[in-house]
Amino acid sequence: MISRRIASRGVAVLLATVTALPAGTLAAGAAPAPVTRPAPPAPRTEPELVPGVAPVGQPGQIDTPDQVLAPDVYAPTSREDRIEPRQAAAGAYDLIEYVPLSDAVAKVSCSKRTGPYQRQVERWLKLKVDGRQSAADCRAVRAFQLKYKIKPASGFAGPVTWATMMLVSARKNPNADRKCPVRSYTVACVDLDRQLTWVQRGSRVVFGPVPMRSGRPGHLTRKGWHTVYWRHKNHVSSLYRQPMPYAQFFDGGEAFHAVYGTVYTTVGSWGCVNLRLGDAKTLWGVLKKGDHVYVWGRRPGT
Repeated sequence: MISRRIASRGVAVLLATVTALPAGTLAAGAAPAPVTRPAPPAPRTEPELVPGVAPVGQPGQIDTPDQVLAPDVYAPTSREDRIEPRQAAAGAYDLIEYVPLSDAVAKVSCSKRTGPYQRQVERWLKLKVDGRQSAADCRAVRAFQLKYKIKPASGFAGPVTWATMMLVSARKNPNADRKCPVRSYTVACVDLDRQLTWVQRGSRVVFGPVPMRSGRPGHLTRKGWHTVYWRHKNHVSSLYRQPMPYAQFFDGGEAFHAVYGTVYTTVGSWGCVNLRLGDAKTLWGVLKKGDHVYVWGRRPGT
């Protein structure tokens, strides 16, 4: 009698043999098994962007995490309030453009690559708007970058160049399109479209505009009306143990606060409105508990 182990082994060999046979040797009427091939990877539509030069005076993780949940509210002592947050390192807020990895490695003087903000930059500079980088485009963008000390000045139409153009355009009248409601009281305006914030009393701008960084996908800065409900000059995130200098909370764990690094990262915050230290310190002296905050628009890339 044949043992069960031998019989099972024979069946396995038979199945393997049938599987290996060409389609013509299958039983009549049996359809050949469809051949499936893995789909080719989707082509990259945009180059990988990296800082064009090594950041100076910034921590290794420049995307500083901040508060997600509402903090424990308490009254800081007068002694604590007398302590000013530490200063940012020299170069922490340099305008460092994000460029294609190949451009950064080669240290190109004038990029031939089409940037993610190519059309917007062409329109702002009054160039031919075709969405394709040209030698003339590169020269014009590079001249703008040199004027506003954006590094590297390689003519690449990246996010920092575009954000700087938004700030320059908004300086005279950030609320020209009146998207931030004009009220008789103080309103802190948070423009997600242009990544700018300012404060107005009536139609008079009393602070800003200044650049900012709002929430990333999945942690978007919540839109609509809010109220500053707690201020903590030397706040530290209870979740991440990261400093949040001059924190002014306006909705749960979302607050205006400084970060010790660039606000121009391609990845947004965890919901807070991140500011440069000097801007956050000035805003601390402009707002008070009970002031209103209005948020609108959509952060690019979200």
